[in-house]
Amino acid sequence: MAESPAEILHVLTHNAPFDMLSEAKRRSLAKAASRITAPAGTVLFKEGGPLEGLYLVERGMLDIESSNADLISQRGPGDIMGERGLLRDGRAMLTARVTEDSQLILIPAKVFLTALESSEDLSAWFGRSAPADGERDEGPYATGLTALQVADLMAQTPVTCPETNSVTDVARVMRDKKISSVLVMEDTALTGIVTVHDMTNKVLAEGLTGDIPVAQVMTPKPMTIAPDALGLDALMMMSDHGINHLPVESRGRIVGMIGKTDLFRRQAATASHMIADIVQADDAETMAQVMHRVPELLSQLVSAGTRPQAVTRRITDITDAITRRLLVLGEEKLGPAPVPYLWLACGSQGRREQTGLSDQDNCLILHDDMTPEHDAYFARLAQFVSDGLNTCGFIYCPGDMMATNPRWRQPRRVWQEYFKGWIAQPDNEAQMLASVMFDLRPIAGDETLFEDMQAATLAMAQKNSIFVAHMISNSLKHTPPLNLFRGFALIRSGEHKNMVDLKLSGVVPVVDLGRIYALQGGFEAVNTLDRIEEARERGVISQSGAHDLLDAYELIAETRLRHQAMQIRNGESPDNFMAPGALSELERNHLRDAFMVIKTMQSAVGQGKGALG
Repeated sequence: MAESPAEILHVLTHNAPFDMLSEAKRRSLAKAASRITAPAGTVLFKEGGPLEGLYLVERGMLDIESSNADLISQRGPGDIMGERGLLRDGRAMLTARVTEDSQLILIPAKVFLTALESSEDLSAWFGRSAPADGERDEGPYATGLTALQVADLMAQTPVTCPETNSVTDVARVMRDKKISSVLVMEDTALTGIVTVHDMTNKVLAEGLTGDIPVAQVMTPKPMTIAPDALGLDALMMMSDHGINHLPVESRGRIVGMIGKTDLFRRQAATASHMIADIVQADDAETMAQVMHRVPELLSQLVSAGTRPQAVTRRITDITDAITRRLLVLGEEKLGPAPVPYLWLACGSQGRREQTGLSDQDNCLILHDDMTPEHDAYFARLAQFVSDGLNTCGFIYCPGDMMATNPRWRQPRRVWQEYFKGWIAQPDNEAQMLASVMFDLRPIAGDETLFEDMQAATLAMAQKNSIFVAHMISNSLKHTPPLNLFRGFALIRSGEHKNMVDLKLSGVVPVVDLGRIYALQGGFEAVNTLDRIEEARERGVISQSGAHDLLDAYELIAETRLRHQAMQIRNGESPDNFMAPGALSELERNHLRDAFMVIKTMQSAVGQGKGALG
């Protein structure tokens, strides 16, 4: 049934990738879209059937099934369905069956495809062209089984045995190694596979003894799959043939083994599944368990070749979901808020640039109808959310920049005075606070409380040349790690001796530059890449300068994420410190060039705006 475009617009505004669009483009989509309800048991679309359009799940749950009705994955709130079929030939690649009463937004197929043509953001998110059969999805939205190859998912050292081994011997191996299948080999040739299912159906059920050779009960000449096939291909093959294991074969050699349980476990590590679990969580402890899957998600996205901006966006989406769920649980516990409020994030969460666990930076803007008596409620709400975030691994801010601090839990009029004061008297504290607060992004609540405040503050700051000069001077304190001879300036002592800090010396200087460009241009973008791109469009920086800086930022961010992904795969805790010697000479040269670009852009900002010494 059709609903008010305003209601649909609200949904699109709070869900990726539509929140990246301009207000005008979102309104256009909302006007053409409709809200539909689907009771449990409904088949929303069937494999091979025509797709009406792109579906965005508001609430409920759906199973994605193969043609044999085998479960491939699940979709919940915030998930998008139908994009692959629409980009291919307009027909569904799988079946979507509603398992819980659901509500969805439907964007008609023609409207969606037209929007792709007119929006670089949507085009980049979904992937520009329709993937051919067997082709990998390289778009930044790709995650899970549609993005990873079998090589990324398989066990690389499958357990094997010769045909002459007894059934009892093989059963003991399965028990001791806690596995459910063994490959039967003669020298290097695969001759069969034996599974727990075979032991039950072919040995126990038939009353055979354990002394018989495994060759009598194995499945001979089993199907195999190539390591460069997609995880989704493996799952579909298993479902179509009613099997649970596939040997992985490359050039006549067995190089691994992949099972259905491996695929389901990895599918559960996608951001959409994690968010669905968070939305249904009843306490912070349950959400903390979901957060334990974030390192695997980061590793998975990097392995899939996902662009850094999409990786950090996905991870930040999870943090946002936790924050919103904690606010819902807080209101259920404390009752409805006495006046409207808006919870905002700043720092890397505000910019949508998180790579993993960090401290929390947040605040509350309250309606001006608030009275002193109301603060007790918001103090308890802030404490509940902050404690929950800490439980989930987002430690309390060392600088106490949280809504639990009364200073950062104030009516709108007080916030307006804060910004006026920082701009009028730009001392060191004012610079620091302004830097943090310019990255504010609404998470949940009444967004009208912040709607025009950011624009008004930017306009006021832009007119104060002394404030701008102080902000520029402050931003230039973080410098790229280059010495006078264009070599790397390495950390000289301590735990990270002879390394570079890719965050503090690489990412942060670009974040600071982006914030200065937004201040100079008076635009409200918060994400660093968005700020640089808008600065280019508005002429704040040159086309060539923006191009170089965007490339430099992406290279450093990608290097940082690849470093963290490798640490995760090695069972280490990810950090930002990398030894340049771990890179090839070509990679080191590219990284030096990227740092040089940042240094050049910093110099241009300093000279152009007269940074204070």
